[in-house]
Amino acid sequence: MTTFAELGIDQDIVDALASKGIIDAFPIQEQTIPLGLPGQDIIGQAKTGTGKTFGFGIPVVQRLGLDPEPGVKALIVVPTRELAVQVFEDMDMLTSNRSTSVVAIYGGKAYEGQIDQLKAGAQIVVGTPGRLIDLANQRLLDLSHATEVVLDEADKMLDLGFLADIEKIFSKVPAVRHTQLFSATMPGPIVALARRFMSNPIHMRANDPDEGLTQANIKHLVYRAHSLDKDEVIARILQAEGREKAVIFTRTKRAAQKLVDELGDRGFNAAAVHGDMSQEARERSMAAFKAGKKDVLIATDVAARGIDVNDVTHVINHTIPDDEKTYLHRAGRTGRAGRTGIAVTFVDWDDVHKWALINRALEFGQPEPTETYSSSPHLFTDLDIPEGTKGRLVTAPKAVAPKQVEKKSEGQDADGTRAPRRRRRGGSSSGAPAEGGSTERGDAGAGTHDGAGKEHHDGNAAPRRRRRRRSGGSSGAPTAPVA
Repeated sequence: MTTFAELGIDQDIVDALASKGIIDAFPIQEQTIPLGLPGQDIIGQAKTGTGKTFGFGIPVVQRLGLDPEPGVKALIVVPTRELAVQVFEDMDMLTSNRSTSVVAIYGGKAYEGQIDQLKAGAQIVVGTPGRLIDLANQRLLDLSHATEVVLDEADKMLDLGFLADIEKIFSKVPAVRHTQLFSATMPGPIVALARRFMSNPIHMRANDPDEGLTQANIKHLVYRAHSLDKDEVIARILQAEGREKAVIFTRTKRAAQKLVDELGDRGFNAAAVHGDMSQEARERSMAAFKAGKKDVLIATDVAARGIDVNDVTHVINHTIPDDEKTYLHRAGRTGRAGRTGIAVTFVDWDDVHKWALINRALEFGQPEPTETYSSSPHLFTDLDIPEGTKGRLVTAPKAVAPKQVEKKSEGQDADGTRAPRRRRRGGSSSGAPAEGGSTERGDAGAGTHDGAGKEHHDGNAAPRRRRRRRSGGSSGAPTAPVA
């Protein structure tokens, strides 16, 4: 395996990579970096997870020099906000030992911060087409000196209808430039785009973790599960031996939020990323997941392209994806960087035909999903789940909450302190009652407890009757009224 130090990369960039434990180059990086450094136009056929960001990012950073002049010199265009954040973080790390500044430009966030960074002289811009064009039209983003241009996930941009925007962006950058284009597939419009806007590009295809390697690295399990039992099955899978981070894909935003709430109630550290969340909330969830503060991420397909985390051991398809490409992309969130992973897919009774098509396209050789319930023995053996595991963590904080509420609701004071004072005024022991015990017994029936837990059946009975009838009138008992 080739190290980054052997690829002719500047030492400060090698050091920045090494500080994150990144020493060896992936195949796509070995192929693109030696060509990108001298300025060769490149078409890289690769998906997220192959290491392509460093493949195009290292040449961009090195070609700009140690101390580039202020102003936009490099433009990296990506299709989604999540990918913009991911690429920005990688580029920011590569430039950590240089004066070079990187800014992320995308919708869903306020303009002001992004504009301030541009005015401060950021040299590398990572952005989505809509916001880039918006700022360029307002003359807040000057691309006339951007001699380094990268199109990342060009096929996704085609799917999202950004091709016209890409042409507008190319009209704003210099005619003489270094251009790199990366795409998982090469449909006709992307090939035509490359011919129009690139100069004698070299086409390279990387080993794709979603094809070949993924099949070897990932264990695929397909279960026909009942919708009412899925949450229980998922909760048990999340307790499998060796489980680190897990990504769960749902079909709808509503299902994602519902599952986050359910898993949180069961004691799991879950976060969500879906379209109903603000961009800042999505970024917080993703950051917490990457940092390990949350170890379960529930996402819809829209957000999937920003999930580039190496220590994801389990991917769970809460509902089956619509086609084999989406299936491979979801499954490709695990088994990254040469690791092994597990992909579990639930197939509803109505979706068996979808699985038949995916199975045929990917040649899995499993036309019939295995009927599976949370109690099925094969679920435990397939996923190495400890015997006897239930779908709720014993340390779940919500497990004790109902009892606490119950204690306070049955005629007790909100802070649990006033009831003992009343008993002392009624003539019982002045010692403080044991926490919890006296208040529960006080609601349960006749008699009170003193500090030693002894029950008294003396003149304190009348005040206790009056406490039970807070909303009613006096019983006529000859006792002093409570203040």
